[in-house]
Amino acid sequence: MTEELVAAVDEIRQDTTTAGPGPVAGARAAALSGGTGGPRSLEPLLSTVLDALAEGARRRGGPIAAGQPEEIAAAVAAEFAGAGADPGASALERLTELLAHGSADPAEASCAAHLHCPPLAVAVAADLAVSALNPSQDSWDQAPAATALETLLLQELAALVGYDPGRAAGVLTSGGTESNLMGLMLARDRILGAAAGRRIELTGLPDAGPGRRPRVLVSAAAHFSVQRAAALLGLGEDAVLPVRVDRELRMDTEALAAALDGCAGRGELPVAVVATAGTTDTGAIDPLRDCAALAADYGAWLHVDAAYGGGALLSDRLAPLLDGLGLADSVSLDFHKLGWQPAAAGIFLVRRSETYASLTRRAAYLNPPDDEEAGYPSLLGLSLRTTRRADAFKIAVTLRTLGREGLGRLVDACHELAVSGARTVQDHPRLELHGEPVLTAFLFRYLPADDTRSDEINAALRRRLLREGRAVVGRTELPGEGPGRIRLKLTLLNPHTTAVEVERLLHTVAAAGRAEEDAR
Repeated sequence: MTEELVAAVDEIRQDTTTAGPGPVAGARAAALSGGTGGPRSLEPLLSTVLDALAEGARRRGGPIAAGQPEEIAAAVAAEFAGAGADPGASALERLTELLAHGSADPAEASCAAHLHCPPLAVAVAADLAVSALNPSQDSWDQAPAATALETLLLQELAALVGYDPGRAAGVLTSGGTESNLMGLMLARDRILGAAAGRRIELTGLPDAGPGRRPRVLVSAAAHFSVQRAAALLGLGEDAVLPVRVDRELRMDTEALAAALDGCAGRGELPVAVVATAGTTDTGAIDPLRDCAALAADYGAWLHVDAAYGGGALLSDRLAPLLDGLGLADSVSLDFHKLGWQPAAAGIFLVRRSETYASLTRRAAYLNPPDDEEAGYPSLLGLSLRTTRRADAFKIAVTLRTLGREGLGRLVDACHELAVSGARTVQDHPRLELHGEPVLTAFLFRYLPADDTRSDEINAALRRRLLREGRAVVGRTELPGEGPGRIRLKLTLLNPHTTAVEVERLLHTVAAAGRAEEDAR
C-alpha cells in the first residue's frame, strides 16, 4: 500500500470514528454502521433523520401532501437535483424531510385506504439494528444468531397457524405475492411429480397432451398474484379458474365442487385450490374447512392466502374466523399488515417440511454438505431468494415485547373501529354500506342525487380528497354490470385512531361527494 493510500485510509478512519453532530459531508459520510464504532457514527445521523422526519410531517400537515401528481413530482425533482449543494443542510436531512413531506402517512387517522400499516416504534428500532449489522440469511456464517432466531420464530408461528412445529417448515418472505408464488410452486411440483427432488422443466410440463393441463382453482375475489404466479411457473394465467363468490366475496363451495368436478370430467389436473383468508377489499374469509375437504377429495394442494386475515390469529375474539387454517398444505401471512411491522414481514409456512424438497439447492460456497453434517444449518433451500434480510428479528422483538395478547388487543381495537365506522355509514343519509366488516375493512359509497352518476362521483371525490391533502381513501369495484359498482374503502390498521376520528373522516368523504355534485 502506498504512503498516500495509507494516509487517506487513516484520515477516513479518524473522521468517521469521531463524527459529531452537524451536516454529513466529506470523509465522515464514509463511516460504517457496524463494528464497535458503528453506533457512535450512527448517533448524530439518527438525530438528523428524526428531526427531518418531524419537520417533513409538520410541513405535510395531514395524511398526504396536497397537490397534483405532477406538482409533487416537480418538487421531488428539484430537491433531488439540489440535495448536497447546500452547505447548511446535508443530503440526508433534505431528502429525509422531502420523503416525510411527500409520503402518505398511515399513522394519520385520515390515511385509511390500503393494507398499509403504521409500524410500531419498537419494530422500527429493531429493524434499524438489522440494517446496521446487515446479516444475510443465505448462509450460517453470515447470520449465526439470525439463522437460529428465524427457525425458532417460524416454529412459534407454525403452532399459531395450527401446524405441528416439529413437522412444519417455512421462511420469511417479501410478502404475500412471494409467498403465494412459493405455495403454487410447491403445489405444481408435488402434483406434477417433482416432490421427490426432481426439478421440473418448464418446457416439459405434462399438460402437453390434450385435456391434461394443470388447473388452479381460486375465488373470483382472490389476489391478482395468483394469476401472476401461474404465469411465472409456466402454467399460464389461463390455467387459473376463478370460482364464483357470494355477496360477501367468499368462495362459494358448491361452485368450487362443481369446478373440481369439471376438471375431473375433462381429465384436467387440479394442481391447487387457493383459498383466501382476508380478501383485500372486504376482509372476506373463505370457508376453509370445506375448501380443505374438497381439495383433499380431488388430490389438490390447498394453499391459503392469509396475508391479511392471518393477523386474526393474534386475537382471541377473531381467531375462530380462521377455523381450518391448519388443514392447509401451505399458508401465507403478512405481519406488515395486521402485525404493525415495517415492510417486509411476509411469512410462508408448509404443514410438512418434506414438501419443500423441490426447492432444495446446494452451493459449495454457501452450504457445503460437510458443513451441514458438522452442525452448521442452512436456510438456503427454504427461500426463492439468495441474499435475504433478517426480517424475522423485528417480528421476534415485537412478539417478545407485546406478546400475542398485546398484539391481539391492537387487532381488536382496529376491528372495533371498523364496526363503529360501519355504523356511522349506516346512519348517514348520503352513505351506503356494502356489508358488515369481517376484519378491519369495509366498503361503502356516497349516494348522489342522481344514482346513475354514482361511479363518476365516487371516483372523483376520492381524487378531490387526495388533491386537497385531506384524506387517503381506498377505491375498488364490485363484480357485476351496470352503475354503482365503484365503492370506497376504509382499511383501518391504526389502533390509536379513535371512533370519533373515523366518524369525522366519513363525514369528510360525504362533504367531498356533495362538492363534486355541485361542481358538475
